[in-house]
Amino acid sequence: MTFEDMMKMRRLGDIAVSPDGHWVLFGVTDVDLAKNTRTSHVWIVPATGGDEKPLTDSLAGESRGRFSPDGRQILFESPRDGGQQIWLAPFDTNAGTIGDARKLTSISTEADGAIWSPDGQNILFVSSVYPDCKDDACNKQRDEEQAHSKVKAQIFTHLLYRHWNAFAGDKRSHLFLVSANGGTPRDLTPGDEHDVPPFSLGGPDGYAFSPDGKEIAFEENLDPVPAISTNSDIFTLRLDDPNAKPVKISTSPGGDHSPAYSPDGKYIAWRSQARAGYESDRFRLMLYDRGAKQEKEFRFFVKSSPAKGGAAKETPIDRWVDEFAWAPDSKWIYFVASDVGRAPIFCVRLQDNELVEIAARGEYGALTPTLDGQRLLASKMTVRSPGEIISLNVSMIDHTMISAAYSNLPPGRPDLLPLVLEPNESQLSRLNSDILSQLDLPEMETFWFPTVGKVQAQGFLIKPPAFDPSKKYPVKFLIHGGPQGAWGDSWSYRWNAELLAANGYVVIMINPRGSTGYGQAFVDGVNGDWGGKPFIDLMRGLDYAEQHYSFIDKTRECALGASYGGYMADWILGHTDRFKCIVSHDGMFNPESAYGTTEELWFNEWEFKGTPWANRALYRKWSPMLAETNFKTPTLVVHSQLDYRLDVSEGYQLFTTLQRMRVPSKMLYFPDEGHWVLKPQNSQLWYKTVNDWVDQWTK
Repeated sequence: MTFEDMMKMRRLGDIAVSPDGHWVLFGVTDVDLAKNTRTSHVWIVPATGGDEKPLTDSLAGESRGRFSPDGRQILFESPRDGGQQIWLAPFDTNAGTIGDARKLTSISTEADGAIWSPDGQNILFVSSVYPDCKDDACNKQRDEEQAHSKVKAQIFTHLLYRHWNAFAGDKRSHLFLVSANGGTPRDLTPGDEHDVPPFSLGGPDGYAFSPDGKEIAFEENLDPVPAISTNSDIFTLRLDDPNAKPVKISTSPGGDHSPAYSPDGKYIAWRSQARAGYESDRFRLMLYDRGAKQEKEFRFFVKSSPAKGGAAKETPIDRWVDEFAWAPDSKWIYFVASDVGRAPIFCVRLQDNELVEIAARGEYGALTPTLDGQRLLASKMTVRSPGEIISLNVSMIDHTMISAAYSNLPPGRPDLLPLVLEPNESQLSRLNSDILSQLDLPEMETFWFPTVGKVQAQGFLIKPPAFDPSKKYPVKFLIHGGPQGAWGDSWSYRWNAELLAANGYVVIMINPRGSTGYGQAFVDGVNGDWGGKPFIDLMRGLDYAEQHYSFIDKTRECALGASYGGYMADWILGHTDRFKCIVSHDGMFNPESAYGTTEELWFNEWEFKGTPWANRALYRKWSPMLAETNFKTPTLVVHSQLDYRLDVSEGYQLFTTLQRMRVPSKMLYFPDEGHWVLKPQNSQLWYKTVNDWVDQWTK
């Protein structure tokens, strides 16, 4: 596979199913490498499989297609007439086509995240506005004044004045309600100086309608210093009372996210974290009984079969709920949870907490049940294939089948893995089948190894195309970010493992302490120990691979990492000479200066157990900068101007140190990227520069 091959691949977006279950809408993004653009459109495919086709085709692009509750219209978002607005188009349920679209909104601050009310009368959306403005005319005037002003200076009076890759300014995201027939949108959180919902990099919506359309639930963080707080709470708001005020229903001091009403209206479920200030605490599933006004954690269990003469054992599952969806009958909840390098789909029944894994191979997401409850649609990717839409026949999953399956397990089953029932899975979309059929994408292998603390850790290996077992191959040793992230059976257009292996390398990836999918204790193992056990895990994982795969040339290895992986690349630079080269992308070189230039301070204060002035010893204990006199390994530094998570100054400091220490080094600087390199031609330069650097020192 070449970079150009990867850029030809169509990228799957969100998914929506028609009320009659006959059609599936989905987003597709096309990349034009020559024009340096990415453009999305709304596509459609029969829910039973068949030809897929685009429904929209404007040059500006469209996204977020959604069927109206009666199936006769679709909404989508598009900047085809200036700023992004909501558009509605009639839908022919027989032909699967749309008529001429009409623009529903013309709000100067643009519209995003649109969803239909269950009765089809209204649409809820998000727009960033000035909290003190009473109407759109005020917002428009304020924007125009700022655009035309010769003075671009800003005055900050609070933290989180910039976030991710942009300065926050004076605007805040608010929820708006607009009639499907048009009219002036109603600001549901007028005057609120907090973001509703809070900033997110993607994932489930932070708001939802009740089944009767008379109430919404949403996320909001009211803490006075949001830069040190993860405490988003869940609020409800009555829409049928113009004087109603939001009511807080969550109680956790940690984050509460992605509320969703049960179809029968009895419950609101959401994902919740217990510990304040910890963005990587376990995401539990909470249930709020709307009648009793009570909240509780919905615990589910892995059942092991009984030993002879004994009773079955139930053990709570220790995994994150990454996303979830209610079954139409409100009796089951489907959810995705990262697990040992995969992200399978589980289902659990409310009545008895029985947990079943129903789709195990790859990484799943965008869970979308059909209204008849017969099928579950989802996205699926693997390390060898980007996302496609799949359909699971879930009609066969019932209590009788589960009980029968458990009764057939061998006695004394030693593991605590959930029961796996794999319903018939069919692939609905085939966006990249033609391209993939022409590529040699090797299978990914997995291995486990013992590490410090009597822990077993997992690693992955990808061989180069046209692999010859009699040859010795150089190694690209990839280190993931987070640190609470994970390598596994998933596709990425950034740091694509298959592409990095394609020019004759063995790619090795280790999930050290801090990685997700192995239980919360394993995740917590990195807290306050950034260069400790995780470093040992990584080195022992590489040791194991060298000892068990004879085709690895351990004299030609390069370590590459981004974000926390960049930090670890910097740490490796000062603590081992085993690598021929290093690539440090957006890494933390000096934890003390990184604290003063980042935005999400809750992260640094949790990971380093306080502020630098309160716990300076820990910041310095795990500072790569303080091992600078040991730097010898040739290093490529990559950093971007718009990276506000880890400021570009971290890259400058590292490069300056390397140059003054006379260590062979180079810096790739992007003035127009943030923490991720996203623009197609910038991505092309990234891959070329990284591959050339590794080739220079290992071939």
